[in-house]
Amino acid sequence: MALKLFSALLILFFASHGLGAPCSLSNIVISQAATGKIVEGMREFKVVISNNCYCAQSQVIVRCFGLSSVEPVDRSAIVPLNSENCLVKNGGPITKTSPVIFKYAWKTPQDFPLVSSNVRC
Repeated sequence: MALKLFSALLILFFASHGLGAPCSLSNIVISQAATGKIVEGMREFKVVISNNCYCAQSQVIVRCFGLSSVEPVDRSAIVPLNSENCLVKNGGPITKTSPVIFKYAWKTPQDFPLVSSNVRC
């Protein structure tokens, strides 16, 4: 009985820490919100890209269509690769404890749909 309980607890632990299932692109979460600041007549937005999986993910690419902004965007956080896609964190790993954060200012909020990533376990 004790062995069954221990096994069940071990499975729950691994599942809750991302070890019970492989990481995937769906573990990357992108959220954004207006900061309330106006830059050159445009609203500023703060974007947070986080990874809710135990394993790091690198080479994260999002669709950004050139990343329009009237204020400089932190190029260590996101940089356009071409007219459609941007590379996050210069391809470096995004871990569960270190989200990538950047701000931009534009007329409307931009979408940043995920394109790809490499799971690093």
